[in-house]
Amino acid sequence: MGKLTVRALRVVLVVVLAGTVFVQALMVWALATDPEDGSLPLTPLRVITILGMASVQVALVCVWRLVAMVRRGTVFSHAAFRYVDGVIGAIVAAALVWFAVTAINAPGQRDDPGVTVIMGGVGVAILGVALIVLVLRMLLAQAVARDVEAAQIQAELDEVI
Repeated sequence: MGKLTVRALRVVLVVVLAGTVFVQALMVWALATDPEDGSLPLTPLRVITILGMASVQVALVCVWRLVAMVRRGTVFSHAAFRYVDGVIGAIVAAALVWFAVTAINAPGQRDDPGVTVIMGGVGVAILGVALIVLVLRMLLAQAVARDVEAAQIQAELDEVI
């Protein structure tokens, strides 16, 4: 991974992290100062937004750590699984948060249930992303196993030579 790519990715991660912290701060401030007017269940939506931003933050930190491992050349190790599992968990949490938003929004969509169906489809798509990352985790597991195997073969060759 090139230095420019790593720097660009880290800039994006920092900007997104700052944005999520900003949104969380606004939601906490709104919870404390802005009462509900009764038209929407604002308090649950604000709490869900805070939780959703937290799941994004967990994924960002895990990706940051994985990028650091790539730069050091240590990503093909068992330590990487912790961060990949963190990304998978964060994506699943984001999907659950989205399903909660869908459930809260559903009663207001009785005249047009298609919106709720579309929102449910988006939640399923988010879970699909988690499954894709799970497949990538399996590929990482195979790569780690091959790396260990190659190291053993190299050690045997070094003994022979």
